Amino acid sequence: MQSGKASYYAKKFSGRRTASGERLHHDSLTCAHRTYPFGTKLKVTNPANGKQVIVRVTDRGPYVKGRIIDLSVRAARELGILSQGIAPVTVERYTETAIPFKPEEILDLPEFDIGTNEGSDTKPIWMELRDQYKKKTQEEKE
Repeated sequence: MQSGKASYYAKKFSGRRTASGERLHHDSLTCAHRTYPFGTKLKVTNPANGKQVIVRVTDRGPYVKGRIIDLSVRAARELGILSQGIAPVTVERYTETAIPFKPEEILDLPEFDIGTNEGSDTKPIWMELRDQYKKKTQEEKE
């Protein structure tokens, strides 16, 4: 996790190409960061009010000492830092879980046997996995 100051792009930069080749738009949730690869999602938090936003790295910068991230106008608005211009934030990499309904802590993906079901009386694999998951969570509750 990084802590430092964030600034944001002025609306006049809308339409210009970023270092990744994409065009900047003030309503997009994008940012500039010096080291994270393009496309990386970052969670930016404003510690003053607790607001958070998920942004995608599309540009390089900022090149001003003391600043760690440049945000799009919309991202700055969602964090509540538009009126300040520059504000302290924390930045951390954001990872999504592979399966939306399953928490990341217990993410153990099963090995799949690609094949066909023999007959109509066998359950599809997804039903067996669902039943195993329900059984496992019920055992953990007990």
